[in-house]
Amino acid sequence: MEKPFEEYFIPEEPYYLPIWDEENIFASAYKARLPVLLKGPTGCGKTRFVEYMTYRLGKEMGTQLPLITVACHEDLTGSDLVGRYLLKGEETLWIDGPLARAVKNGAICYLDEIVEARKDTTVLIHPLADHRRILPVEKRGQILEAHENFLLVISYNPGYQSVLKNLKHSTRHRFVAIDFDYPPAEVEAKIIAHESGVNFEAAASLAKLAEKVRNLKEHGLEEGVSTRLLIYAGQLMVQGVTPRRACEVAVAQAVTDDSDVGRGIVEVIRAIFP
Repeated sequence: MEKPFEEYFIPEEPYYLPIWDEENIFASAYKARLPVLLKGPTGCGKTRFVEYMTYRLGKEMGTQLPLITVACHEDLTGSDLVGRYLLKGEETLWIDGPLARAVKNGAICYLDEIVEARKDTTVLIHPLADHRRILPVEKRGQILEAHENFLLVISYNPGYQSVLKNLKHSTRHRFVAIDFDYPPAEVEAKIIAHESGVNFEAAASLAKLAEKVRNLKEHGLEEGVSTRLLIYAGQLMVQGVTPRRACEVAVAQAVTDDSDVGRGIVEVIRAIFP
């Protein structure tokens, strides 16, 4: 069954601290109805940013703007996005997929980690991401024209690019792209303190730890520690776990399985949290 559309509304303003001009760029793209691509590492705030901008834009419009999020994966089919026929008793009912619902009702549709989806699935979004703003529904012989409030947003992590998981040029050339990265240490400390409840001094130490660990990318670490993991460490500390142990389980053991790299991270942790 389809979820009530009210479930896609964001009732309270999400906490988000701007880094550069991303708020202005996204707002301008929305007003021009230009699809947006968010690029950046895992856990750097892309999803929170979309939630925040959806809430803010809705406020500016004097309404509640819905946000429909789809976590893309390799088994995601076109029917998963557009819709399918389902049997209910002796009836055959058409159930709209999340993308079709967003197109019809004027929601922001956020396709998270788009490169994880199958290539034949991503081709579906092309007519929505150019001047046509339409969604063909082949199984019903229909063409849906996008509601004036509809916006398509996609994201991916360039750090995981490969020959098999790369965004096609025919797709990316349809989007305005905003680069994301981990925030500066002072801003990251504020985020950690707010989201985890840990005091600012401890949050600043966690941000310092992140800076040191991210520098290990040149020494075998595939990707730096995310802001999300730092918040987890802070939450563990609030629950009474010692800072060193909280960082070991939320950072060192979470970001790598390489024993040598892990030991290097633990040494950094012990230097910051003696």
